[in-house]
Amino acid sequence: MKIQGKMFIWLSVFVLAMAIVYGVWSKEPAGTTALFLAFGLCIMVGYYLAFTARRVDVGAQDNKEADVADDAGELGFFSPHSWQPLALGIGGALAFMGVVFGWWLLYFSAPIILIGLWGWVFEYYRGENQNQ
Repeated sequence: MKIQGKMFIWLSVFVLAMAIVYGVWSKEPAGTTALFLAFGLCIMVGYYLAFTARRVDVGAQDNKEADVADDAGELGFFSPHSWQPLALGIGGALAFMGVVFGWWLLYFSAPIILIGLWGWVFEYYRGENQNQ
């Protein structure tokens, strides 16, 4: 994870330099803002990876003498299938359509979003995936 953290931090430095150059030369606010936001996203991901790399064991990707087989094995816990992201996607689509067609559509989308969010947060407390 150290390598990925360094890559994102260097990418954020490059994006920041390009944002400054673009902003000075173009004087166009939308692209300049987008580049500064891209810088913010890169620095957040880079900081997270660098911060996490100090707390976990050294992975095979951080060892220059490692083989491909050194990275084999269990990678972690991944959630099983879930229908909750579908409910959140439908509710989010309805909410954004409310901006176009009228704010009254939020009355129908908010309950769908809340039900999807509630189900996603508590999906390990009930059903077949309980206590995993």
